[in-house]
Amino acid sequence: MSHISRYVTAGAAAAMLMVLTTACGDDQRTGSSPVSVSAVATNGSSATTPESEPPPTDAIAKTGEPSRDSAVTVTDLRIGHHDGYDRVVYEFGGKGTPGFHVKYVEKAVQDASGKDLPVQGRSILEVLIPGSAYPFDSGVEEYSGPDPLTEPTATAVAEVQLATLFEGVTQSFIGVESDKPPFRVEVLSNPTRLVVDVAN
Repeated sequence: MSHISRYVTAGAAAAMLMVLTTACGDDQRTGSSPVSVSAVATNGSSATTPESEPPPTDAIAKTGEPSRDSAVTVTDLRIGHHDGYDRVVYEFGGKGTPGFHVKYVEKAVQDASGKDLPVQGRSILEVLIPGSAYPFDSGVEEYSGPDPLTEPTATAVAEVQLATLFEGVTQSFIGVESDKPPFRVEVLSNPTRLVVDVAN
């Protein structure tokens, strides 16, 4: 699927941590609640690496609201394997802080078109990212890497697909190897990222 074909307009078809590296394996955690995060700030230099974090503990839906000025575009997508979980990272360019609505769904259905998408794995996480913007609005170049994305070292995540950008919401699906394992979701900054950790 081309990246341009994922775009569907409404008319057409309707502070505590500082990240020292942007590599997936070194993404660092901020925020006090894994269930609802609206924005995070990073100040100071203390560091907690993903390897020191416990795995996620529940599979309930997770929600966080975007900042009022959010206009972000996915510029990078990656999967990393850690002790106890796999991490999916959506990196953004643009302004503001994205929101998120993440939950398990029975099947992957593309917004607006209603098209069923084939996603590898035994279960599927739908990742909705409100506060998104088209590249010509955010002023940044969109992600152009593999889609779907896979990572041979990952044991929980089978693949990640970017489905569409529709009415200010990026839709993505994470194929999970087992039956609805626990997961957590957080927004990180410097650079702006949304991370989804899936227990393995």
